[in-house]
Amino acid sequence: MGDAVFLSAGGPAGFAARDPADPDPVADTKATAAFGLGLLAAVTGLAVGGIVPATVALALARQARAELRTGEGWRTGAGRVRWAERLAWLGIALAGASLLALVVFLFLRGVRFGPQDFPPTVD
Repeated sequence: MGDAVFLSAGGPAGFAARDPADPDPVADTKATAAFGLGLLAAVTGLAVGGIVPATVALALARQARAELRTGEGWRTGAGRVRWAERLAWLGIALAGASLLALVVFLFLRGVRFGPQDFPPTVD
């Protein structure tokens, strides 16, 4: 009897058979592109070049999240969108830390420690 229920339902007990007219689940291309750009942003973040791909990745991730919401379960890639956002923000943080380190370095380079040697015309 258990096998008859399994065969008549088309899957595990309690689940309806998948309609052949239903579309196949497909990976969202914007989610994949956003993940790739987020990864690029994280890798190039210290070189300050990660700001551009991070910005594009965040924009694509927002669009992909909207597409996944309206896709009614037929689009996949929510995990890629989450990681794209995390990696993009990591790239922005690394670029910010790099710029902060550069400003501190340039500030400290201009500071002279020790006695100041004035020219003879200065009292």
